[in-house]
Amino acid sequence: MAHLMDVDVFEAHRSRLFGIAYRMLGSAAEAEDLVQDTYLRWSADDRGDVEHPGAWLAKAVTHLSLNRLDSARVRRERYVGPWLPEPVLTSDGTLGPLESAEQRDSVSMALLVLLEQLGPVERAVYVLREAFAYSHREIAELLDLSEANCRQLYRRASQRVATPRPRTEPDPAALQQLISAFLAAAQDGDMAGLERLLSAEVTYVSDGGGVVSAARRPVLGPDKVARFAVGAMHKYAAGVPYRFAEVNGVPAVVFGDMGVLVVEFEEGLVTGLRAVVNPEKLGFLHRQLSHS
Repeated sequence: MAHLMDVDVFEAHRSRLFGIAYRMLGSAAEAEDLVQDTYLRWSADDRGDVEHPGAWLAKAVTHLSLNRLDSARVRRERYVGPWLPEPVLTSDGTLGPLESAEQRDSVSMALLVLLEQLGPVERAVYVLREAFAYSHREIAELLDLSEANCRQLYRRASQRVATPRPRTEPDPAALQQLISAFLAAAQDGDMAGLERLLSAEVTYVSDGGGVVSAARRPVLGPDKVARFAVGAMHKYAAGVPYRFAEVNGVPAVVFGDMGVLVVEFEEGLVTGLRAVVNPEKLGFLHRQLSHS
């Protein structure tokens, strides 16, 4: 009976543990591994003196993530072409509640890429504070640091990943309509129509990891992005069935088993397109879709 209770306690915290590990690593597969490692530690530990299981588990998964980040960074440096996080469906609560713009920002591909600039401990402090609203005192206890040090790390991390764009609360239906217009224009080769939908600073980033064909550098500006979108739609996605989904907190298009296109908006215009086509990064998402 005690064993079953231990499992129940762990399962009650699983979503948060996965959310911490994913935000720390940008990898759903590795996050799953670390959650499993956390469970093994939990089940093997003498928990007689554990007053707050949630804090014990959060500390365990955070330290496992910190240990994993060093090897992850080496792999990033060797990665072929732009690196993007593994896409995750977020409409089912897999990464925790995303009810506000701030919460959705905490899992956005744009932010997760920026977090790569931070040192491991900086990243942990930022993730725990920004995404999960831990107090600086709680973070200090989780990371075995002083509260003053945590405050300094958080301030520095916030300055390094700050984005100038204001947070907005867009209407999901309107965004899906905009994506549909974008796809239709790309399929029709309507360059002028596409450019009207793109912001002046729009960027297109595709992650093929050297496994499949993808742009090795970001594509910048409405003219080049429009041309690239038309070419990619005709060369790779013609006739491929697609569906809409919420991925990393924003509207996205899933093209069969080929890849995912995450679309970022600001004030009714497309500001960013992030395509994950590396098949090694799509397994978790496809499992989610098969259960949806």
